[in-house]
Amino acid sequence: MIAKERIIEELETVMDPEIGIDVWTLGMIYGIDFSDEQKITITMTYTTPFCPYGSVLNEEVRQAVERLGFMSANVVITFDPPWKPPANLREMMGI
Repeated sequence: MIAKERIIEELETVMDPEIGIDVWTLGMIYGIDFSDEQKITITMTYTTPFCPYGSVLNEEVRQAVERLGFMSANVVITFDPPWKPPANLREMMGI
């Protein structure tokens, strides 16, 4: 079985094209749900509901986890709660 840490490593390769930081570090990934290597569901958000790159990010996240061998990858987008930068990111960015 694939370890959650390996999934996170793969998600760290998906960069937000506007910010240049990966979706995991940005705190955009809210959930990783899988019970075997057949199906995975990633729950994520965008930095804004009007993100112009939302569909691109969605597809890149799906492809990233499929590279690990999952037969089906579903990306669920939510804005509950709304995205806000995690504390470590705010510190890194000086905000």
